[in-house]
Amino acid sequence: MNNNKPLEAHLSMFAACAIWGLMAPLGKDAMTHGLDGPSMVMLRIAGGALLFWVASLFVKRERVPLKDVLTFAGAAVFGLVCNQCGYTIGLSLTSPINASIVTTSMPIFAMLLAALILKEPITGRKVLGVGLGCSGALMLILTSAAHADGKVGDIRGDLCCLGAQFSYALYLSLFNRFIKKYSIFTVNKWMFLWATVILAPQAGPHTLSIVNSQLSIKTILEAAYVVVFGTFIGYILIIGAQKVLRPTVVAVYNYVQPLVAVTVSVLTGLGVLKWTHALAVVLVFSGVMLVTKSRSRRDMEQQTNAGASSTQASARPQD
Repeated sequence: MNNNKPLEAHLSMFAACAIWGLMAPLGKDAMTHGLDGPSMVMLRIAGGALLFWVASLFVKRERVPLKDVLTFAGAAVFGLVCNQCGYTIGLSLTSPINASIVTTSMPIFAMLLAALILKEPITGRKVLGVGLGCSGALMLILTSAAHADGKVGDIRGDLCCLGAQFSYALYLSLFNRFIKKYSIFTVNKWMFLWATVILAPQAGPHTLSIVNSQLSIKTILEAAYVVVFGTFIGYILIIGAQKVLRPTVVAVYNYVQPLVAVTVSVLTGLGVLKWTHALAVVLVFSGVMLVTKSRSRRDMEQQTNAGASSTQASARPQD
């Protein structure tokens, strides 16, 4: 069974990214036929909370001290509330193609914040990667500003999606070590619960009024896909895969998401693919690849220690 773990991890990672790639056009379609950005966020957060709390009843229970329960509230603000609000509302404004391309920029924000917060080294390769990624994102934003078309892109939506990626990168920098203390179900049930509590006073009544209105079966099914597959199953698959695969491999799988989103969006008429999109994809992907392949502080420390050990060994007198 252990021999199958890498294969299972690769399949899980691919499935999660494919699910999220399909979520962009389906979510966009639902938000143009009955739902809006705030109601979709509320459904996703509340639905995720319900599913993770039910699932937690069937796994080993973990004791969470009150201090950590409160810490989960802070993690929920950056990892779910700001991230999901930014992405979902951004998706409701811009095209699924732009939203999915912008999503792949998260490792670049993570690198910048790791340098500021975790004191990770900045290398020439990382600087070049950030420059390429920012150029791609800027090209998308300028294209959206020129067209102001929901099928090509909208600068407001692009900026919201960028803000969502920054928020999630900040969440990883601040809470990554903390969330590793607990299982996926414990982490998500508390984070989604806190996110629901935070959002419910504002978005709850609005969402109930929309749900009680006449929604088509298609819109309901698309919203259900976002909640069940895009939130619950997607989160389980990717976190399980991340425990086996190296971060650089995980980053490469990010490219599956926009490929699926672009293909489905163009085929269904929800998005229009222009040459600027293709060039932006190349720039963002190249930037992410350079950033994720750059050495971290741990890599440099290990190399330095290995070199020191090798020097000491060669300096020892031979028997």
